[in-house]
Amino acid sequence: MADTQGTDLPEDAAAGEVATDAPARTLPDQPVLRTLFEQFETAVWGQSRGQDTATVVASDFRAFAEAAKAAGFEVCTDVTAVDYHRARRIRFEVVASLLSHQHNLRIRLRVPLAADALIVPSLVPVYPGTSFFERETYDMFGVEFEGHPDLTRILMPDEWVGHPLRKDFATGEVPVQFKDSHKVS
Repeated sequence: MADTQGTDLPEDAAAGEVATDAPARTLPDQPVLRTLFEQFETAVWGQSRGQDTATVVASDFRAFAEAAKAAGFEVCTDVTAVDYHRARRIRFEVVASLLSHQHNLRIRLRVPLAADALIVPSLVPVYPGTSFFERETYDMFGVEFEGHPDLTRILMPDEWVGHPLRKDFATGEVPVQFKDSHKVS
């Protein structure tokens, strides 16, 4: 069979055979990141605005974070979500920002989620400081963090219906009473 690697053709036109060689997986040049990505066959490396990104499936979210911590990413600086309503086929994405002081590296860990499957493993067992980030993401977007020790609303009242940072959340002029704040009159 002719070599079709590097071409955009699914078949070798001359031989009429289907190409079986998949394009090589792109891995980062940086040794710490390369070693990290080699542990996860489905993790996709990329760059966004000059920062390294790792896109993983939901089931690998905590495992990737554990491996990153073992590789020297000591801090998770943020966990949030993005709503790509009507802009992308997969509507939501959970994003965690990991930082390594010892290697002077950052990586943005991304997990695409369909609107009907907003569940990812909690990072609290790996990075305890993510508890409030995950509660806020749950409250504002409706993402459930499996294994979180206290996944309750953090900003909105307990009886609030909906998730205010979703792009299809109806806006209006109803005053919002945040938890433990003085009453709005």
